[in-house]
Amino acid sequence: MKEKIRVLFICTANAARSQMAEGLLRARYGDRYEVFSAGTRQSKVSTRAIVVMQEIGIDISHHHSKTLAGLGAASFDLAVTLCDNAHSVCPIVPNAKKTVHRGFSDPHLSPGTEEEVLDGYRTVRDEIAAWIEDTFA
Repeated sequence: MKEKIRVLFICTANAARSQMAEGLLRARYGDRYEVFSAGTRQSKVSTRAIVVMQEIGIDISHHHSKTLAGLGAASFDLAVTLCDNAHSVCPIVPNAKKTVHRGFSDPHLSPGTEEEVLDGYRTVRDEIAAWIEDTFA
């Protein structure tokens, strides 16, 4: 059996974008990839991210926010920074063979009513999903 490619998604708080990317890649291509996520600081998984992922049949409610430091010496084939802040803090992830940056908007900063903010999360979720299809399929 071929060994899975280890992928780490990184965002500032490991609350939304990196959690959604982790859930999406695991759900779609978990047979080929071992997927992780972390933040440059710890927070908690966004309830809005959980809601918009459940809308497409992916449950990330059991995820928890982790930090890069909390991963210890774990090694990865690929690390992907998903926000400009994470990219500036760690443009190269020491324990990763390759680090790439693919920035997405912060859905938490979406203006408006709760429904409009959720629409912002849906937009970012769908952008990440399309990028994952193009990159990992």
